[in-house]
Amino acid sequence: MRRLIGLMLPLFLALGLTLACAGASAQNYPSRPIRLVVPYPPGGPLDIMARAIGQKLTEAWSQPVVVDNRAGAGGNIGADLVAKSPADGYTLLMGAVATHAINPTLYGKLPYDPVKDFTPVALVAQVPNILVVNPSVPAKSVKELIEFARARPGHLNFGSGSTGSTGHLAGELFKTMAGVQMVHIPYKGGAPAMADLLAGQVQLMFDNLANALPNVRAGRLRALAVTTLARSPAMPDLPTIAESGLPGFDLTTWFGLMVPAGTPPEIVLKLNQEIVRALNAKDMRERLDKMGTEPPANNTPEHFAAFIRTEAAKYAKVVKDSGAKVE
Repeated sequence: MRRLIGLMLPLFLALGLTLACAGASAQNYPSRPIRLVVPYPPGGPLDIMARAIGQKLTEAWSQPVVVDNRAGAGGNIGADLVAKSPADGYTLLMGAVATHAINPTLYGKLPYDPVKDFTPVALVAQVPNILVVNPSVPAKSVKELIEFARARPGHLNFGSGSTGSTGHLAGELFKTMAGVQMVHIPYKGGAPAMADLLAGQVQLMFDNLANALPNVRAGRLRALAVTTLARSPAMPDLPTIAESGLPGFDLTTWFGLMVPAGTPPEIVLKLNQEIVRALNAKDMRERLDKMGTEPPANNTPEHFAAFIRTEAAKYAKVVKDSGAKVE
């Protein structure tokens, strides 16, 4: 017995030292600048919210949070960078529905594992998408758009911010459920796609509500429906696609903070608590309201992880049913 205790004692001491160091690192965290990687170009809702949250964290901790835009490959480049970063809480990812729910099925092979390589921290927002058409398209409802498209196979082009975005997948799901032929035109970001929609180079988009709403209110675009199952509080009179003839249609854009797998739980919890506090600040609530959303309820790392698993299963089916693929 004494021999066994003698053998086990160093292990217990090492474990105790490890736990003590973890507690100390969490207590002192952050002690240097933090990098927040955004895997998309500047200017979109995800980037805007990343910068707003970064500012809140900077104010709370007196350490700079530097936003680093690493766009490309549908978000995979930025996600892969974070996946391979040290698990110390100093490199964060503003992950999204594309990087963690769509791309695993859409791409033949990813350079990272969306489950094993990350620890979810907090969901930031679920933003409704909205089906908008250029005024040159005569359709004033989803039903009329389907009739118009069926009478002109391949005539309509729909733009999106990138291959694999929710705007892309919404269009593919729409084609499948409505039985219409439309051509997908991917862009490098939502801004150039919107510019071509306004110019009539593409005829429709399934864009996020925050981007599309100003042009709808200005009369430059016509809104037909939202892509979520429930109507948006920002446009309560606008019907859903599901209630407009395609029951079960449900897609949304979401994004949230993640860290590399293996990051100490104490640091993950500290990040979660400060991000949730930031999201509930008055100015942040106003930003979210303009996007047609609000701070998520029960916003723990565990809830976010479960949400990602559900979304991954849903989008795997959408991608397979649509036949969309990126090699």
